[in-house]
Amino acid sequence: MSSPESLSNPSEDPRRAVVIGSGFGGLALAVRLQAAGLQVTLLEKREKLGGRAYHLEDRGYVFDMGPSLITAPHIIDAVFQAAGRRMEDYLELMPLDPYYRIYFHDGTHIDYVGDPDRMKAQMATFNERDAERFDDFMAKVRPIYDEVIGNRLGSKNFGSLKTMVGFIPKMIKLDAYRPVAQFVNRYFEDFRHRFIYSFHPLFVGGNPFHTPSVYLMIPYLERRGGVWFSRGGMYSLVEALGTLFRELGGEILTEHEVTRIGVEGGRATHVEAGGRRFEADLVVSNGDVGHTYRDLIASEHRKKWTDRKVAKIDYSMSCFLLYLGTRKQYPALEHHTLILTERYRDLLEDIFEKKILPDDFSMYLHVPTRTDPSMAPEGCESMYVLVPVANLGSGLDWEELREPFADTVIDFLEDWGLEGLRENLEVCHLMDPRDFRDELNSTLGNAFAVVPKFTQTAWFRPHNRSEDVDGLYLVGAGTHPGAGVPGVFLSAETTYGCIAEDLGLADQWDWDEQGKVELDPHRARHDAAEAVPPVAPTSGVPSGPPRTG
Repeated sequence: MSSPESLSNPSEDPRRAVVIGSGFGGLALAVRLQAAGLQVTLLEKREKLGGRAYHLEDRGYVFDMGPSLITAPHIIDAVFQAAGRRMEDYLELMPLDPYYRIYFHDGTHIDYVGDPDRMKAQMATFNERDAERFDDFMAKVRPIYDEVIGNRLGSKNFGSLKTMVGFIPKMIKLDAYRPVAQFVNRYFEDFRHRFIYSFHPLFVGGNPFHTPSVYLMIPYLERRGGVWFSRGGMYSLVEALGTLFRELGGEILTEHEVTRIGVEGGRATHVEAGGRRFEADLVVSNGDVGHTYRDLIASEHRKKWTDRKVAKIDYSMSCFLLYLGTRKQYPALEHHTLILTERYRDLLEDIFEKKILPDDFSMYLHVPTRTDPSMAPEGCESMYVLVPVANLGSGLDWEELREPFADTVIDFLEDWGLEGLRENLEVCHLMDPRDFRDELNSTLGNAFAVVPKFTQTAWFRPHNRSEDVDGLYLVGAGTHPGAGVPGVFLSAETTYGCIAEDLGLADQWDWDEQGKVELDPHRARHDAAEAVPPVAPTSGVPSGPPRTG
């Protein structure tokens, strides 16, 4: 394998890339570009790396503020392999069992696991016919997984309508165009089973009753590759990527909020941040799609992504989060626990369509101390409680609602079974949709970027290569393939592929039949320094954590 240094022309300065934002997508792409011989500067608004995968520590309690699990580790490993490194030298992954414990409104629960026999045994206690149809369901889902992961659909560039036209017959053949809930309900009768195999779109900001079944590859992905946690918290993955990027020679500047992407002659030429001007041969935004186009690029440079079109994007719901450190542990909670209200479809309609704050709610709890006790003082519990809520398009007044809603959630948890929760609280931090807007520049305070409905999937999503500005690229949850940890890492592959095509860079990955990633040393590698014309020099020109409650 060629070394990163061999990919650039030693007689000339390497091409300069600026990556805006340090979420998983931005970090993964920054590593790929730096490994390919470009000189990359990563600009981050906040004081630490991470984006939505931010980090909070308080009095010995450690909280991941966003993503809480890893699926498909081989997709992450591909980034390390692209740099000639081994992921296991940077991270210790810990398998989770169960993946989730799901409590239903009637007091029953199911431990969601990867072992088919264990799943069928649990399902049979509620509906024997559902258990019998489990294998048929997985057999129907597997081709979707094979297409998205095995055939690299998730990292294929959908920049042309021709690609989408070729994709639609595959969706029809696989029934992947049907809404997830409709697909699942054909196999299962019991409300529990219908939920546990249809809820995954919520992890990527989608309503299971509207999200196409192409996203049903997630249950098969979990079954095949497991669900994992990184020792020390998910933020250790952020730190690992940051360390790798620096080792390769990349530059990271935190507390540098980007205020403008400069465009000259239809091409991105520089970025302004922190009172400085950063010249660039290409610019990548890992920021919110709406913010990138509406706020960072002057309107005269946007023929497609006008302010009106940006406003018409259907942005995902938001979340209300409580980060709780308790002096008492709660064994009823697994590493991931879902506590559900009786309503399913109607509750989601209240959140996605009506955009109201209903009286009932379902919630997702992340309790990493169940797996890694070091994330809280001895004998204590670190947890976050996530309640899906409408985005700021609702008009809800979170200044007024914030504290009362937190009290309502804590009261509910105590009544549900977490006895003494309030009196044992040592740490309590809150995050509401305004924090997503203010800290992450997230349009309408969305938590998962662009809703993954059919008309915002693949070619219909904002493209990885900007349609308006040459030399501008997007990466992360708002572009193809979408949100979630695997999604944003795959978006980095997709965007790298676009850049590689434009600049004549080397391909960096191949998938073998086992779904692992191996670099192909026989691929031609070109000189990044000669790939685009130089940018004329120009003169220089003279940005905390969420609110706590």
